[in-house]
Amino acid sequence: MSTLVTKEAPGFTAQAVFPNDEIKDLSLSDYKGKYVLLFFYPLDFTFVCPSEILAFDRALAAFQERNTEVIGVSVDSQFTHHAWRQTPVEKGGIGKVGFPLVADLSKQISTDYGILFDGAVALRGLFLIDKEGTVRHALVNDLPLGRSVDEALRVLDALQFSEEHGDVCPANWKKGEEAMKPTAEGVAEYLSKHAAQ
Repeated sequence: MSTLVTKEAPGFTAQAVFPNDEIKDLSLSDYKGKYVLLFFYPLDFTFVCPSEILAFDRALAAFQERNTEVIGVSVDSQFTHHAWRQTPVEKGGIGKVGFPLVADLSKQISTDYGILFDGAVALRGLFLIDKEGTVRHALVNDLPLGRSVDEALRVLDALQFSEEHGDVCPANWKKGEEAMKPTAEGVAEYLSKHAAQ
């Protein structure tokens, strides 16, 4: 299996349902200059998927504060996305989430990102794309395993911290914590200070 990390994110243009319920084309290239959290999920009107979509929606302001746009993708049509958005949460819908949902009916986007499962649906792929359009982080879960929105934010914080300061972020690093200088001395200094943790 090859990885997209460090490579240019595969571009696409596809129909999407936007937060205002408008259905129109969405092009990944429109988001150049911003970070993008692109996540795939198997199908609308299923079980784990709405829990993830609603969790990303609840955290949307936190992503936007970090100059990051959230985009969801599945192999459903734009009309199914629209219907799911019109269905209340208590009846199995997702309501008016604040980010676009892309229709990957041809399954080409899922294929290009390497997560099409059995030619049918996308695995739970998550890709963090930087302002230049490069994939900097990728995570792929099997169908029954929901993702952690907190971890997605943590990795985004680590990427932005590293870009700004040139330091590298150790295991379990969180925003506001000390990072390491990317040198042998810097690592040794960090580890000696944090050996007991």
